Amino acid sequence: MLSVKNVNQYYGGSHILRDVSLTAERGKVTVVLGRNGVGKTTLLKSLMGLVPIKSGSIELEGRPIQQWTPYQRARAGIGFVPQGREIFARLSLEENLRMGLAGRPAGTPIPGELFELFPVLRQMRGRRGGDLSGGQQQQLAIARALAAGPRLLVLDEPTEGIQPSIIKDIGRVIRMLADRGDMAIVLVEQYYDFAQELADHYVVMERGEVVARGEGRDMEAQGVRRLVAI
Repeated sequence: MLSVKNVNQYYGGSHILRDVSLTAERGKVTVVLGRNGVGKTTLLKSLMGLVPIKSGSIELEGRPIQQWTPYQRARAGIGFVPQGREIFARLSLEENLRMGLAGRPAGTPIPGELFELFPVLRQMRGRRGGDLSGGQQQQLAIARALAAGPRLLVLDEPTEGIQPSIIKDIGRVIRMLADRGDMAIVLVEQYYDFAQELADHYVVMERGEVVARGEGRDMEAQGVRRLVAI
């Protein structure tokens, strides 16, 4: 589904991403781990076209997309859940979900499945986004990314600042989406136990480079917890 090869990216004179490569397969969760400041969020912004890459390639289903705009990538089937959620505080929950349908024909209904995945959202359709709790906002951000039916879902720190009960709900939804087999998921995460539970594959970054990769089931044996410990 996704192939990233030898991507380099700079901010000014700082070399932020250094020959980063990874893949994401349908039906699998690829987890990207690393301490703060190692380039994880920059990698995701590069995947979405929010920051340009200097060299390397990004392919979606075999098509090079590194020159595409963010909206072209979204329309091609990439859903993005940014760090900090970035929901529209003054819009209602339902209006936020409709923003996820911006690339679809006018009148496209909000998929009912979103309320099955996150039942709490059904009860709050008329509330403003800014009136929701942090956990509810995170569920809304994920649902908004899912509204257009992406084939690749990219999540940046979805557990940040979220209470444990909602973290479990979010983990359940991520696993369910992957197990359906029609979507690839890239998850950047600091919470090691959450990442280990979901990972089919993992990548560890340090100073803008990939320093370890492997199968999720091998993370403990390969000492990944030590690599990402603060």
